[in-house]
Amino acid sequence: MSPTAIVLVLAAAIAHASWNLFGKQAADTGAAFFIWLVAICVTGIYLPVIALTAFVTHPRLAALNWMFLGGTGVLHSGYFLFLQRGYRLGDLSVGYPIGRGTGAMLAALAGIVLLGERPGLVGGTGILAIIAGVVVIGLPGGGASTGPAGRAPSDTAAAVRFALVTGVFIACYTIWDKYAVASLHTEPILQGYAGFPVMVAVFTPFVLRDRRRLAQVWCSFRPQVIGAAVLSPLAYMLVLVALTFTAVSAVAPAREVSVLFGVLFGGRFLGEGNLARRLVAAAAIVAGIIAIAVG
Repeated sequence: MSPTAIVLVLAAAIAHASWNLFGKQAADTGAAFFIWLVAICVTGIYLPVIALTAFVTHPRLAALNWMFLGGTGVLHSGYFLFLQRGYRLGDLSVGYPIGRGTGAMLAALAGIVLLGERPGLVGGTGILAIIAGVVVIGLPGGGASTGPAGRAPSDTAAAVRFALVTGVFIACYTIWDKYAVASLHTEPILQGYAGFPVMVAVFTPFVLRDRRRLAQVWCSFRPQVIGAAVLSPLAYMLVLVALTFTAVSAVAPAREVSVLFGVLFGGRFLGEGNLARRLVAAAAIVAGIIAIAVG
């Protein structure tokens, strides 16, 4: 992996972990309301950037390009929905690494099997180290969390299931968008942006049924909504740029360094437990990043 790709992926990782912290803080508000507010803010905030990009690049979008632009919105709708519902049931430092690890594993395997990508021995070892690290982070520990208390074991199990499904959506939209930017030559910024207007349309019928609750979520969690709206597309656009000149089997696992920041944020800002064990596992992820970069 080139130095440019490494910088892009690491910057995306910090931004990604940060907006997930915001999503976890607002998890009890109801997934659809938070997602809709974030999506509509993204649509407005990034519209000038998209307009400028279209003016400069003059993109030529065929029917297939438009299909992939719309499809990414459907996949991201499912991703955000399962992500937020999982955060309502479990810790950030559990749900986040399980979701990201599952997505990295499936995306890397898909890149190898479907796209013919062949990482070297060192790079392959790095992929395995990252996957092992995120799995260990997600293992149940003996210590109780010092964060939000009172979760039954069934709630934790449900959170893990939501995180696993979230990982499936991550793998799907990673491969989907990789094909769009690398094979169909859709501008990465356009591909990264397109999902949010679609999410607005998908969730509008649900949130408008309870406008009072929507207003309450906006008033109570406005900083989290705006923070997620700025950082979520920024993180993914950086990844898409990296994907234009780097194999998905390298980028998808490498971006999982974000789980290191996610674990730190969970311990520091949310008081979540098992921090030492999860940080040790996160060190394996960092070692995997280095292996991928060298290999």
